[in-house]
Amino acid sequence: MLSKILLVDDSSLIHQMYRLVLSRYNCDLVDAMNGQEALDKLAEDKDIQLILLDINMPVMNGVQFLEKASALGIASRIPIIVISTEGKEEDTIRCLKMGAKAYLRKPFNPSDLHGLIDKIIPDAVAA
Repeated sequence: MLSKILLVDDSSLIHQMYRLVLSRYNCDLVDAMNGQEALDKLAEDKDIQLILLDINMPVMNGVQFLEKASALGIASRIPIIVISTEGKEEDTIRCLKMGAKAYLRKPFNPSDLHGLIDKIIPDAVAA
C-alpha cells in the first residue's frame, strides 16, 4: 500500500489539485516547492515511496533534482514520475535516462496518473 508521496511543484494550486486527484490512495502527501526543498524533505523523511516532479521551478529545477537524485541513489530506490508542461520528446528521454520511471504532460487526465501509479506501485490502493 502506498503511504507517502512527495509532491514537487512550485504552484500551490497544483498541490491542491494533487490532493484531490490522489485522494483515492488515502496516503500522506508531502509538499516541496522546488528541487532543493524536495532533497531536504527526502533527507528528513525516509517513508516517502513516490515522487511527483515538475520541471520548471525556481532554486533547483526538476532536471537538476533528477541529476542529484540519480547521483545520490534516490532515483533507484524511490520511483519518480515527471509531470510537466515540457512535452518535447528529448525532454522525456532525458528525464527517463536520469532515472524517472514515467513522464506525464500537463494538463493530464487523472486516470492517466492513476494508471501510472498503479503500474509502478501495484498495491498502491488498499483493497
